Amino acid sequence: MTTTKQIAKHLRDVHFGGNWTVSNLKGQLTGVTIEQALMQVHGFNTIATLTYHINYYIHEVIKVLEGHPLTASDKYAFTHPPFGTQDEWDDFLNKCWDEAEIFASLIEKLPDSVLSEDFTDGKYGTWYRNLAGIIEHSHYHLGQIALIKKLVQQESLA
Repeated sequence: MTTTKQIAKHLRDVHFGGNWTVSNLKGQLTGVTIEQALMQVHGFNTIATLTYHINYYIHEVIKVLEGHPLTASDKYAFTHPPFGTQDEWDDFLNKCWDEAEIFASLIEKLPDSVLSEDFTDGKYGTWYRNLAGIIEHSHYHLGQIALIKKLVQQESLA
């Protein structure tokens, strides 16, 4: 298996399952209501905010893989659109799953030789650093989502 195919597999694993942590975004977010997604507990980011934040970077790097310049900015990475209904939240989650698959498919098409090249600009490091970093970033926030989900469920029962 090529390294780019392995990276794509890891991306899919954190989104859809099969990783060592036995936790994944789709599994954690399935059944989360809009009320739960937007519930603020202990001043933490909401589930909706963290989910948007994870997908923000995937969405932006898809554009780079499609030949567009990098336009992402950290100042927008936590500002999700308003989710007013369960359908809007569910549609957003479906967009996340679709974009994760698109992203993984695009990664698979990269030759391994690109992994040691600069990602858009040398200040960002290599392609490998950025692709692996997105997966690490997703795992980090997945852990937060899992904990916040438990707190939200406790609040909902109280």
